[in-house]
Amino acid sequence: MLILIALLYVCLASGLAWLVLFPGGRAWMSRGMHVVRGLAGRAGAWGHAGTRAAGAMRDSVALSLRERVVQGLRRHQVVLAIGAPAILIPSLLALALSNPAMLPMYESSAALPDEQVAALLAGEQLVPPVALPPSVFTTAEVELVRPMLVGASRNWGLLHPDFSQRLLLAFKIMKEQHGYEIALLEGYRSPARQDELAASGGHVTNARAFQSWHQYGLAADCAFLRDGKLVISEKDPWAMRGYQLYGEVAESLGLTWGGRWKMMDLGHIELRMRGVMGR
Repeated sequence: MLILIALLYVCLASGLAWLVLFPGGRAWMSRGMHVVRGLAGRAGAWGHAGTRAAGAMRDSVALSLRERVVQGLRRHQVVLAIGAPAILIPSLLALALSNPAMLPMYESSAALPDEQVAALLAGEQLVPPVALPPSVFTTAEVELVRPMLVGASRNWGLLHPDFSQRLLLAFKIMKEQHGYEIALLEGYRSPARQDELAASGGHVTNARAFQSWHQYGLAADCAFLRDGKLVISEKDPWAMRGYQLYGEVAESLGLTWGGRWKMMDLGHIELRMRGVMGR
């Protein structure tokens, strides 16, 4: 539908540009109006001749106009051949850019994983780890850094299946290759909770309801487990080294890591999928 509207716009714009900007167009329009007025006057004078004669006159007027249009197009075909693409191409390009989904090369903003990772994702279906006891998320250290964590959802079933598998694969790589055990702090987040967190201030989040990938099950906040305790503090060198490795692993899986942002969120990763949040 948008393409038809764009084509109609281009045709009208091209015709008006020729009629207004080119001397030949203005002269053709003037001659056409003169012919129409003359024929219309004669049709009125001959109106008493009856309906049949008036119909014949209307056919004559239409034929004359069609002939002049064809002659005008043939006379100025070079100008039209140059002018039409000059108007058509920018218009269609602007339309396509205004709706990225119309561009066939448009894909998710997340980088696609390499062949090895793609093979892993297509193979074994990883299973979420055993849920940790609630007491792990209510220690003094955790409360200091994430005071509202107690009400967070850690239900893996609420995450998008594709994102869930990539996240679990990141957990597996971090543990087997780097020796870091990771815990899910929060996955899916309801719109009400998102607004509640945003109301706490910009140091928590600037995103309101449906402005975060959490609402679509496509984001997760994670931290490391050491000796059965969560280590969230960014002052811990061991944790900071883990976050850097975690970010590299996540990005290799086609995920976006919050550690690259201006307002860094080191434990946050998300999968930006096409068609979600208007992207």
